[in-house]
Amino acid sequence: MKGIFVTGTDTGIGKTWFTLACIEAMQQAGIKTVAMKPVASGAELVDGQLRNDDALLIQQALNHDVEYALINPYVFAEPVAPQIAAAQAGVEIDLQQIQQCYEELSKAAEFIVVEAVGGWLAPISEQLSVADMARGLNLPVVMVVGIRLGCLNHALLTAQAIEQSGLKLGAWVANCIDPTLISVDEQIDYLSSKLGRAPLVRLGWQQNKPLSHVELINMAG
Repeated sequence: MKGIFVTGTDTGIGKTWFTLACIEAMQQAGIKTVAMKPVASGAELVDGQLRNDDALLIQQALNHDVEYALINPYVFAEPVAPQIAAAQAGVEIDLQQIQQCYEELSKAAEFIVVEAVGGWLAPISEQLSVADMARGLNLPVVMVVGIRLGCLNHALLTAQAIEQSGLKLGAWVANCIDPTLISVDEQIDYLSSKLGRAPLVRLGWQQNKPLSHVELINMAG
């Protein structure tokens, strides 16, 4: 079973769009794929159950039926930091529960994409962060960089933190989210030099090629 763990330099920088691109690329290649967003804050009631928009997009993108609770085991109504939302809901996020959902999803697929919440050190409880969740799943990490003012610092700090966590940065993604930003190519070239590789793909308003399922599989090891 191969897979990747998707993190980002911040919240709202395109982790879900990259996750959806991965699902599309793998499924078009005939590879049975599953995905999950273990923790999500910001949800509305749908038929009496809390549902997060990103997790619903993931569920709808899959070409086979997957129970929502496996895709998104921890969902909270308030759009605030997960550890605050969990505390307000009286819930303690349990990594074992996330791992159990991961294992259950893995039984029925050849490839899995796990999308994190927020950035690499975003807390999911008083004791745990996204980094702890990634270590628990032990997947190659893909870092989504929102290409905007300040992204160079955010990307390099995140890459450093991933390395210090003892995990492999398998690839990074350039998500061009600001069409007014100047010197986009130069910023991507700088990050490519510092990170030791070109982006796996460009997304957003400057997408330059489709995401390759072959590159994803090779990167996932």
